Amino acid sequence: MERIALAQVTPYAWDGGHELNREIERLAHELAGRGHRVVVVAPGSSHALVRESRRRIRQGGDALFAEDGGVRVLAVGEALPGRARSAALPVDVARAVEDLFTRAALDVCHVHDPFGLTVPVAALRHSRALNVGTFHAPPERLVTTPVARKVGERALGRLDARVAAFEATRALLERHHPARYRVVAPAVELLGPRSSGGRTGVIRILYVEHEERPALRRFLRALRGLGDTDAWEALIVGHRGPSSSTPLRAAVRERVRFLTPGELSEDDALASADVLVAASDGTAPAPGIVLRALGAGAVPVCSRLAVYEEVLRDGEAGLLFEPNDEATLGAQLARAVADPLLRERLRAAVRPRPWSAVADDLEEVYAGVLARRHDTRGNPAVRRRLAGRRHIDVDLHMHTDHSPDCATPVEALLDAARDQGLGAIAVTDHNEISGAFEAQAKAANFGVKVIVGEEVKTASQGEVIGLFLSEKIPRGMTLSETVTEIRRQGGLVYVPHPFDRMHSVPDYEHLLAVVEDVDAIEVFNPRIAIPAYNEEAVRFAGKYRIVGGAGSDSHVAQGLGSLRIRMRDFDGPEEFLASLADADIVGRPSSLYYAQVQALKFLQTRATPPAARRAARERKIRRATSGRNR
Repeated sequence: MERIALAQVTPYAWDGGHELNREIERLAHELAGRGHRVVVVAPGSSHALVRESRRRIRQGGDALFAEDGGVRVLAVGEALPGRARSAALPVDVARAVEDLFTRAALDVCHVHDPFGLTVPVAALRHSRALNVGTFHAPPERLVTTPVARKVGERALGRLDARVAAFEATRALLERHHPARYRVVAPAVELLGPRSSGGRTGVIRILYVEHEERPALRRFLRALRGLGDTDAWEALIVGHRGPSSSTPLRAAVRERVRFLTPGELSEDDALASADVLVAASDGTAPAPGIVLRALGAGAVPVCSRLAVYEEVLRDGEAGLLFEPNDEATLGAQLARAVADPLLRERLRAAVRPRPWSAVADDLEEVYAGVLARRHDTRGNPAVRRRLAGRRHIDVDLHMHTDHSPDCATPVEALLDAARDQGLGAIAVTDHNEISGAFEAQAKAANFGVKVIVGEEVKTASQGEVIGLFLSEKIPRGMTLSETVTEIRRQGGLVYVPHPFDRMHSVPDYEHLLAVVEDVDAIEVFNPRIAIPAYNEEAVRFAGKYRIVGGAGSDSHVAQGLGSLRIRMRDFDGPEEFLASLADADIVGRPSSLYYAQVQALKFLQTRATPPAARRAARERKIRRATSGRNR
C-alpha cells in the first residue's frame, strides 16, 4: 500500500510494562520497517520523556517522527500511579493531545482499547485523520457500564473502521455496540530455544500478576492440590508478595517464589516456564500473556473464558477449567506437571502467527478507509471553463413558507437575497420542493440564480439535502434510498449540519455507509449553537476530502446571507461542485446572532397568530412588488 503517516495510541503508561504496549511496540516497528511514518502516543511516568514529547509536539511537523525511519514515542502526560485508566484526563494532558492531533499531518489514527475516558478518547475527539479502533479483550462489565455507553456516543462514533482482536471480542461488542468489526488476530511469535532457568527436572509453573488479586489467591489455593513429592515450583512475577492470610501449607510455601519485574523480566520468566496459569474470572482477562506463553513453549492453563478458549482453540493448545473452580485448576496443574507427553502434545498444537501477518491485515484495514477518500483533482476541462468567471456570493441553505417551520414568502426571500447582494441561493425547504420551483420561476425578476433543493427527512437516519433536483423526494425512505433518488435525478448530495445533536442528523455509521456518494458537507451552519459540532463537520470533510459548503439555514428573511460562499459563477451541478471546491466561506455569525434569529423564527412561526402571519406575509409581498414597480 501507499506509505502513510499514522499514530498508534494506547491508554496505558508506556513505561509501565503493560502487555498491550508490548504488542503495540512490536506492531509499530513492523509498520515502520515497511516505510510508514509511525508515532506512538501514550501516557508516561517519566518526567524527561513527557517534557521532550511536549517540546516536539510544539514543534510539530517532522519533529513528531523519528529521523531514521524508526518509531517515535510521544508521552502526552503523566499517568496516574496505580491506575491504567483515569476517569478524566488532566487539563494539561488533554491540551497536549489536542495540540498533537492539530499539528500532526496524519493519515490514520489507530487507537487501542478506546473504552474509558483516556488518551485514546481524547485522540479520537481531536483527530483530523481517519480513525481505526482496535478492541482487544475488554471485560463485559466495562463494555456495558454507563461510562461505556457515554464513550460509545463520544468516541466510538468517530471511528472509521473497527477491529476486534478476537472473535469473542467481536461477538461481545456487536451485542452492546452494534457495528461492523473486522477480526485481526494478534501474533503468536515463537521466541526461540527455551532456557533452563529452573532446576533440572523441576517443572516451573508461572503466574504473571496482570490480573486482579482474587485470581492470584485462586491460583495459590489450587497449588495445595499438587503432591508434595512432585518436582515442581511456582514463580509469581508481580509487584506484591504473599499476604499473611494466604492459606498455604509450609511445604507448598517453600516452592513458591514472589519476584518483582526488576528481579526477573517476564520474557526471561516465560522462556524458562513449563506451565503458565491465567485464572481470571472474567473481570480482567489477559490474553496477551497467554499468547506469549504459547510462543515461548509454556503450556497455558486458563479459566474457561471465551477469549481464552479462542486462543487455546477449545483446549487443543492448552488446558481449561471453569472460572473460580480451584479444584479443577489444581487437577489440571497436576496433569500438566506429571505428564510430559501431554505437554509436548499441547506445544505441538501451537500455530505461529508472525507480526508480518498482523501488519498485512492492518494495512488492508488502513487501505480500505483511505480508499474512501474523495478524489480532489476534479475535471480539468471544467476548471478551465470556470477560470475566467466572476465571483458571486451564494447561500446554500434556506427555507420559505412552503416549509412547515418557516413563515418567509418566496418573493420576500428573493427580495432579501437581492438586497444582500447574493448571486445565487439554494432553496431547501423541509420535505417540499414547491417553494424552490416558485423561487426559480420568479428568480429572473430579482436577478438571483436559484438552485432547486429539498431537505429530506429520512426514516430514522437524519436529514439530507438534494441540490439541482427536478422532482420532490418523499420523506421516510432510508438514507441510502434517499441518496439514490437524488443521484437518479442528476442532483448533488449535500449533508446539512451533520453532527448537530440538536437537529435530526445521520449518525457517524450511517454517514460512513454513503460517504462515497456525498458530494458536499455543510461545514458551517450559524444556527448550530455548539461550535464543536461545526468543528466536527470540518474534520469529517477534511479527512474524507469532501467539498465543504455553508449556508445561513435561514428561516426568516433577516438571516439570509449572514453566512455565504464566495465562488465562481457556475452553470449546472458539475460546474457548481468544481467551483465550490475552491470557494471561501464569508462571515462567522456570533452566538448572539444565533439567539436573535431563533427568536425571530419563534415570533414568526409560533408566537404570532395565523391571521397576523398571513397579514404580515401579504404586506411583505406588497412592499416587494411596489419596490420593483418603482
